[in-house]
Order: sequence, then structure tokens, then C-alpha cells
Amino acid sequence: MDVFSQTLPPAAVVAGVSVTTVGRHLASLRRCVESGDAVVLVTRCTRVDRPAQGDYLLLLTHQRLVVMRRTRLLRRLRLHLNAELRHLTNVTWNPDPHLSGVELAATAIDGIRERFLIRVGDPKRVWQLDAVLNHRFRPGAATRIGPALAT
Repeated sequence: MDVFSQTLPPAAVVAGVSVTTVGRHLASLRRCVESGDAVVLVTRCTRVDRPAQGDYLLLLTHQRLVVMRRTRLLRRLRLHLNAELRHLTNVTWNPDPHLSGVELAATAIDGIRERFLIRVGDPKRVWQLDAVLNHRFRPGAATRIGPALAT
């Protein structure tokens, strides 16, 4: 079993993402992520500017950020964003324990600004998610982090 397959289920369990959801997205995610890339975070999210557009699944690995969208009407899976972390610019996040969520924003290589709202349900988990994002996106971030800190 490769690193991706070993780290995805524990990260999903920690985040409370169902096995059904992970299974539904697995083939698409596998095409985007190399087998040796470990999963740091997997969580559901919505777009800040278009909350009714569909359900999103955000996957953060050591090297990539992948966001898949499931359309509401036909329930089809669509790749929304697939970017190497080094190609993302102006990555910001705003933890809000009152809303029990974190707003994550990044500019992709094509210049489009993406904004996502990650709801975690528990104010304590907001700070865990903040620590994970800080670890991945701050200059000089360490190269290894396990799924135990994921949302």
C-alpha cells in the first residue's frame, strides 16, 4: 500500500468525513496526488462567494492542494482546484472560533483567488486546523506533519 492510501483514511476519520464520501472521491483524488505524497488534511468545505454551488472536498498533502466539487443537481464530481503548494500565492486563513470555522484563501497559478470556508463544529478544532495550515503555509514550514492534527 502506498503512502497516499495509508494516510487518507486516518485523516478522513479525524476530520469526520465518511468512508462513503472518501470512496466516492478516491479515484479522482488518486489521479491528482502522487502515491508517495502523504495526506495532511481532508475535510468538507464550501466556497465563501458561492455557498449554494455544491459540496466541496478539500485535500491537503505535503505537496498539493486539491479541491473536488460535487454538483447538487446531477451529483457529478468535478475537479475544482489542483495545485502544487509552491504554485499557490497569497495563502491566508482566518480562524473564527465563534463560527467554528476557518476561511482559507489562496491565489492559484492562473491568478484566480479561491476562498473556502471550512466548518469544524468545535471551537477547539479551529485552533488545530489553524496549526495545520500554519505548519504547511508559513515560510520555513516543516516537511512532515501527521493527520493527527487534522480537523
